[in-house]
Amino acid sequence: MSTLKAVRGTRDLLPPETALWNRIEATARAVFARYNFGEIRTPVFEDTGLFARSVGEETDIVSKEMYTWEDRARAQSEKTQSLTLRPENTAGVVRAYIEHGLGESGLLQKLYYIGPQFRRERPQKGRYRQFSQIGAEVIGPPSSGSESPLRDAEVLEMLATLLDELGITGWTLELNSVGSTADRARYNDTLRAALAPVVGQMCVDCQRRAVTNPLRVLDCKVPADQPIIETLPVIADSLDDASKAHFAAVLAALDAASVPYTRNHRLVRGLDYYTRTTFEFTHGGLGAQNALLGGGRYDGLSEAIGGPKAPGIGFAMGEDRLVLTLQALEAPQPLVADAFIAPLGENLNAAALVLARELRHQGLWIELGEGSFRLKKSFEAANKTAHTIVILGEDELQSGILTVKTFATGIQTKVPRAELAVFLSKPAGE
Repeated sequence: MSTLKAVRGTRDLLPPETALWNRIEATARAVFARYNFGEIRTPVFEDTGLFARSVGEETDIVSKEMYTWEDRARAQSEKTQSLTLRPENTAGVVRAYIEHGLGESGLLQKLYYIGPQFRRERPQKGRYRQFSQIGAEVIGPPSSGSESPLRDAEVLEMLATLLDELGITGWTLELNSVGSTADRARYNDTLRAALAPVVGQMCVDCQRRAVTNPLRVLDCKVPADQPIIETLPVIADSLDDASKAHFAAVLAALDAASVPYTRNHRLVRGLDYYTRTTFEFTHGGLGAQNALLGGGRYDGLSEAIGGPKAPGIGFAMGEDRLVLTLQALEAPQPLVADAFIAPLGENLNAAALVLARELRHQGLWIELGEGSFRLKKSFEAANKTAHTIVILGEDELQSGILTVKTFATGIQTKVPRAELAVFLSKPAGE
């Protein structure tokens, strides 16, 4: 019988790597809280129609990458429903915004999420079929100021702060505006005309996109197509005055906050719901697939899925990319307990558990040994998992004086039980 393994495109996350994931998520939660964002948790599967109407039927995500199935009816009165594992989370957040009437308060809604997404892509470094994203959305009725370019700049400044606090240095913010729905339609016509004489020289996907959605051609990553793409008209020339003014205000706010950026006229993002500001944060340490996170404004998404007018802006960052970046910037930190308690005999196991409980309740990380171990084995295990070893024999139990050895210094010390927690809390050598 063959050994069962994780499904292709998925993986197990193990310690100590999971400690880094937890640090990223804890830092994100702390930063979001300072900007007055609250957490939202949506289902991992939704009605397929939600993604077809929001992400766009002609996008690669909807046409090629979604995990979709027919949910059979459990009674004659029920209809079969097409369900899909969420390939992204913005559509689900906006669906929840509509369903729960969050716009009825008239206030701006600032929501963040952390959780798994699913796309049937070709697995590669930093890209999996089940992947975790951290994202946030700012959405509300126009009266809440949700259309303001200040919202765009605030989100971008928050992301710069988050990356800095994670210790990710050397990031680059790339910005563009894809304009209004009318601007995009005008630019698509311009692109079609420019692509007509050259699209036959491009990849099969670009030939298809040139007919269905020319804007997607700019997302192409095929190296041979890049010289052609560089000659295509830029969307900046198709923007109306309102879109130009909005983008200029975003840039002015970023300049005032000293957030550095680069304008990228080819940046359009991969989803159909984006309008006006689009952005990516990139990092050179990730190679060709260098995007850390991306997002943009989606002023018409709520109406596209049957809701009221609710302009918004959001982003999503792949945790796998963040982990790879941090691993490249810093040495891995093993999980090391403050102390390893070594009972000298199985009859002392219960007493060792009591001691461990006392120390853990005082905030210390404790690894608990086993009384059946020989002392040499306890020392070997302790040296791999903890800064110190606390020996608990009959003499120590009766006298209340514990024998403690600190591995970094090699010093062995007698410590009263009442003072043990304070002793173990001190850095080695103090």
